[in-house]
Amino acid sequence: MASTHELSERVIPIASPPSVKSDPSRIRLDSSLRRWFSRNLGLWRSRRLYFFADGDVLRVDMMLRVESFSEPIEGDAAYRFSWWPEQDFDFFEKKPRFVPTGSMEAYLCGHQLRRSRGYLCGSPTKSQIRQVDEHEVVFESHYQEWDILEHIRLVDQDRFRARSIYSWKDGELELAETHHEIRVEGAGNPLAPCSSMDGPS
Repeated sequence: MASTHELSERVIPIASPPSVKSDPSRIRLDSSLRRWFSRNLGLWRSRRLYFFADGDVLRVDMMLRVESFSEPIEGDAAYRFSWWPEQDFDFFEKKPRFVPTGSMEAYLCGHQLRRSRGYLCGSPTKSQIRQVDEHEVVFESHYQEWDILEHIRLVDQDRFRARSIYSWKDGELELAETHHEIRVEGAGNPLAPCSSMDGPS
């Protein structure tokens, strides 16, 4: 008969189920992202230069309004982006695939931004978010034949935004953009909750 000592060596202890714990670093990062987005709320004047692969260099001056919803129907926070031209310099005649006026809804879900339409298409898209520091965020998007990398940095106590956007089509760099954006108005009152991920109106 085996000794008590031998039996104890053969018995494999059953580990207790791991407790579910929140990741403090994830909470800190998500909270930091929400703070960063809230600093972008308001109305911006956007001076843009577009460098196309065919050699065209075009300018357009846009207005961009960023608003938040009082209660997101999904994710951690919800936003609306609306834009319209201030001075188009015939940009939209030369490049008709770009939409001069519109809006989109976007939901912040952890480290992902889900948009009701894409930057270069009308279908819903998802962007992965990487926060460089408290002032700068990078968005990476992949849809259809496009790969898009966008940097946005808040400058001078959030009075300005510096944006650079690079768009690859089928692996070839098709478009590079620089946007110098000046704050015109601060954040307004939150919007009533939106009902769905509808496309631009």
